[in-house]
Amino acid sequence: MDLRINAKLKIPENEMKWRFSRSSGVGGQNINKIESRVEVIFDVFKSKALTPFQKHQISIQSQVKLINGSICITAQNQRTQYQNRKVALSRLASTLRELLKAPPKQRKATIPTRTSQKKRIESKKKRGEIKRTRQSMVDY
Repeated sequence: MDLRINAKLKIPENEMKWRFSRSSGVGGQNINKIESRVEVIFDVFKSKALTPFQKHQISIQSQVKLINGSICITAQNQRTQYQNRKVALSRLASTLRELLKAPPKQRKATIPTRTSQKKRIESKKKRGEIKRTRQSMVDY
């Protein structure tokens, strides 16, 4: 089952490695018998689905910690291995989507125009004049 990240990117199943183990926490006897904890490992640098630019984009971001060039996602909240596999795949897809998002455009610093500066000064003077007329003119 291939993992679809977006309309253009699809990760083949053979590029993901799975590891299973017994999950921790409460669960009674079931927890001692069944390996329901799932770990999906996706090696970013060995992937043929990603372009070199995408690999670089993932590697420079600090949102996800790359371990030996791999993204490792763990799921153990559900009771069955199948459900945990689905959760792990959806987490991997959302993580990759976030990492491959285009960075926001940098704001270009601008200076106010002469007209806007004039308008600002005029409105300040007008407001100051209004406040001055409200004051009582008591002369001691």
